[in-house]
Amino acid sequence: MTDILTLSQPAGWKLHRLGQLFEERKEKVSDKDFPPLSVTMGGIVPQLDTAAKSDDSDNRKLVRRGDYAINSRSDRKGSGGVSELDGSVSLITIVLKPRGILPRFAHHLLRSTAFQEEFYRWGHGIVADLWTTRFADMKNIRIFLPDLPTQKSIADFLDRETARIDQLIEKKRRFLKLLGQKRAGVISQAVTKGLDSASPVKNSGVDWIGAIPAHWRMMKLGYLGTCANGINIGGDAFGSGFPFVSYGDVYKNRELPNQVEGLVQSNNDDRIRYSVKAGDVLFTRTSETMEEIGFSSVCARTIENAVFAGFLIRFRPSGARLEPRFSKFTFQNSGIREYFAKEMRLVTRASLSQGLLQKMPIALPPIEEQRAIADFLERIDRKIAFIMAKTENSIALLTELRAALVTAAATGQIDVTTWGKQGQMGHRLDRIEEAMRA
Repeated sequence: MTDILTLSQPAGWKLHRLGQLFEERKEKVSDKDFPPLSVTMGGIVPQLDTAAKSDDSDNRKLVRRGDYAINSRSDRKGSGGVSELDGSVSLITIVLKPRGILPRFAHHLLRSTAFQEEFYRWGHGIVADLWTTRFADMKNIRIFLPDLPTQKSIADFLDRETARIDQLIEKKRRFLKLLGQKRAGVISQAVTKGLDSASPVKNSGVDWIGAIPAHWRMMKLGYLGTCANGINIGGDAFGSGFPFVSYGDVYKNRELPNQVEGLVQSNNDDRIRYSVKAGDVLFTRTSETMEEIGFSSVCARTIENAVFAGFLIRFRPSGARLEPRFSKFTFQNSGIREYFAKEMRLVTRASLSQGLLQKMPIALPPIEEQRAIADFLERIDRKIAFIMAKTENSIALLTELRAALVTAAATGQIDVTTWGKQGQMGHRLDRIEEAMRA
């Protein structure tokens, strides 16, 4: 088997097996004595609130400051790092005590894409999702290692340069968040106040809607159409047959795809009762958390022979009082989900009822004004989507650059003492920024 990490030998670097550089720490401890830590893609951190908690809190592995911890499962590929804390981790984590290798250098080397691929190759399992690498496997991985002063120089370089990239990525992520907030604000303003700021207003009688144009009407959603829960189908029915609108189709899209990916076995009565027609609005009805309830997606075109999932509610407008493109935006108003959260009664599982949806207040402009508002918001939406796509592409390029830089420096493919002085990092960052502005 050709080792990925030894394809080329940097001058002066010596060949080692991983087992010569690390000793496995297998001491079991309790998280009552050693605080629980999470092994993440970003390194070792205090246990996340979202982490799965074990009932067996006394059966964990000890981690000391300076140890390298790596998740042994392939579905957590890339999760690992040097710990800055004493603590405990789950038993699926491999804990390594460095010897003869600088911990900060090990942090970068073992998080490089080259090492991650090698770590995966030395694993075993029945299927990819259950693929595992143990220390007995990984200790035979071969790597070239420089002397300690060079390790320190490389670690210093990567600490500095990856921090620059991380700061830029975080800046762009904050920008994306601000764009999302801006978009939500524009939508809320347009669907409750209209486009004419000089228009006379009146009190809507609803706190989260506030004043509305005087010629608009306040309506309960139930007066505008009917609501229905989706079809409940057993697992054996999936995989063939007729189109099936899933929870994910609604949760991820403001407008339903013309062709949904799900297929299900259904009879003719089902396809009539649970049909999905142009103008329908589907809402996420039930979930483990309130945060995922009340999202909506509009059906722009009838999906022939389709049925929709039981975790959804269908609102079907009657008559021609509601423009579908206006629906796409008005049901995204952030106040709607605040309304659901306030009115909903939570027991063990959050759920949106037909009755609550029917009582939901909606500010309704005349149909021509609905179309004008939809035209305006679609133009704004396209502009914001274009900027967000360019920003996300820039983040992807920066992430690729970061990974390539770590691998190149930690495996000796670049000389960090001269590479940085030549300004190559700055030039590459400048090119990414220029591409974003183009």
